[in-house]
Amino acid sequence: MNMEPHIRSAFDKDLEGVQALVMKMGGLVEDALLQAAKALETRDDDLAERIRAGDRVIDEMEELVHTECARIIALRAPTASDLRTVLTVMRIVGSLERSGDYAKNLAKRSLVLAQMQPISGSAGSITRMARSVVGLLKDSLDAFVARDAVLAEDVRRRDAEVDQMYNALFREFLTHMMEDPRNITACMHLHFIAKNIERVGDHATGIAEQVIYLVKGRMPEEERPKNDVTSLLPRGTE
Repeated sequence: MNMEPHIRSAFDKDLEGVQALVMKMGGLVEDALLQAAKALETRDDDLAERIRAGDRVIDEMEELVHTECARIIALRAPTASDLRTVLTVMRIVGSLERSGDYAKNLAKRSLVLAQMQPISGSAGSITRMARSVVGLLKDSLDAFVARDAVLAEDVRRRDAEVDQMYNALFREFLTHMMEDPRNITACMHLHFIAKNIERVGDHATGIAEQVIYLVKGRMPEEERPKNDVTSLLPRGTE
């Protein structure tokens, strides 16, 4: 008796369940980043604290996905192509978990900044950058579910736009610090926040590259476009 159709159906069902968890986790990360930016802009300490506490749920979801992936590998003995899918899922949730950490760090620094004199226009610029990065993250996850390499390539291309936003903020913060040394501490916190958001963009691009690998069986041959000029600075000056 040929059990292959039954095995295939069981694997597909398991994979659908795991993908649903990935998308739910992605939604939590996207919301955490946007809400952390809102907490910074509105100087809402209660919201920032909720973001910090909520990171535990994101961590738990990563563990759940890893457990499910290990179960699938053990029970379904996936073929090479199916195994590639499972490993891709594990890499994606690793990127999502790290992105959740960056959102938590943003919330932590917003608590500190709420006690300082605000830097004019900075919170709004941070929020716009966060929205752009959330767009990249959402599209990279949509590309994963749809196995859409074209959308994934578009995410890679748009990451350069996030780098440009980060560079503009970096120069803005330097200007504020030079104009008034009393702005230095606040601007340093804001710089690290902007850097964390830029890193989430990198993780979104990494997810997109995993999608391309999943669809085409190889990683992109060309280096992703990068416009982060601060990467040229000596270590410790970021």
